[in-house]
Amino acid sequence: MLEVLDVSGFATIQDLGRAGFRRFGVPASGPMDRFAFQAANLLVGNSLDAAAIEIGAGEIQLTATQDCVIAAAGAGFSLSVYVWDFPLWDSCFVRAGWKIRLKKSGAGMWGYLAVAGGFDAPKILGSQSTYLRGNFGGLGGRLLQAGDFLRSGKPSRPLTELSARSLAEEARLDYSENPIVDVILGPQKNRFDEKSIQMFLNETYKIGHSSDRMGYRLEGPRLKHVGGADITSEGMMAGAIQIPAGGQPIVMMADCATAGGYPKIASVITAELPLLAQCAPGKDSVRFRETTVEAAQENYRALMQKMKSGIVES
Repeated sequence: MLEVLDVSGFATIQDLGRAGFRRFGVPASGPMDRFAFQAANLLVGNSLDAAAIEIGAGEIQLTATQDCVIAAAGAGFSLSVYVWDFPLWDSCFVRAGWKIRLKKSGAGMWGYLAVAGGFDAPKILGSQSTYLRGNFGGLGGRLLQAGDFLRSGKPSRPLTELSARSLAEEARLDYSENPIVDVILGPQKNRFDEKSIQMFLNETYKIGHSSDRMGYRLEGPRLKHVGGADITSEGMMAGAIQIPAGGQPIVMMADCATAGGYPKIASVITAELPLLAQCAPGKDSVRFRETTVEAAQENYRALMQKMKSGIVES
C-alpha cells in the first residue's frame, strides 16, 4: 500500500481504458502515453492493463506502508526513493516507510508510477480508469490528493525478482519537443482542398495552451474546408484530427468525446500518439507525415515486440 503525502500535479488512477461503452457516450479514458504506461507495468511484472498512477506536469509524493517494487516511466520526470535518485524505465525495491517522489524535471508532460501487483481500485463499467468529467473511476472519480491510501494487489513474482529491471534504451520511444508524427489521411480528406492537405503535412503546428486530456488544440496555418465545416456526427477515437470552422486542428486524446460533427482530415497512428501526448501545451510543436494502414500496423507490432523483449534483468 502507498499513502499519498502531497500532490501538486494532475494525478489520477488509470488502466488501459474503458472498452465497450462508447456507443453509450462514455469515453474510453486510460493513459495519455500508453507506451510509457504499459512499460512501467511490464517492469514490475504486471499485466499491461494493470492500474497505475498517471501524473501530468507537477509532482506526487508518497510513502510505502509495506515493502514493494515500483517502476516509473514517461517523459520529463525524475524519480527519487528514500535518499536515492533512480532513472525512469527501471524498477526498484522500496522498503516500508521509505518516501517516493515523482517530479516534473524536464521536457515532457506525463509520468507513470506502477507498483508490483497493480493498484486496487473499484471497476466502474469494466475499468479502473478515472474520468474526471464524469466523476467516476479511480478513487471516487477525482484527482489523487494527500491522505489517499492506494492498495496494491499480489505481485506476480517475489519482489527480489522484480526489482532492478530496466527497459533497454533501444526499446523506448524517441520523445521530442518537436516530433514528426505519422498520420493516416481521412476519413473526410475530400472535405479539404489540396492546398490545405499539403499545408497540414508540411507546416509546423504548436500545441495550444487550452490542450488537455480530452484534446490537443493545435495552432498553425488555417485549413480550409470544401463544402463547410459541419458533417453528420459520427464516431471518434483517440488520434482523430478534427478541423472545426476556425480551421485549426484538434487531436482527440484519451478522454475524447465518442462522436463529433466536424470533418476529420487524418488520424495519428496508435504507435506515435504518445509522442504527441508528451508535447507541452504552449511550448512544443508537431509536424505530420502521411503513412499507410499497413505501415502503421507494422510500426505498432514492432514497438510492442521491442518493449516485451527489451526488459533487462540485473
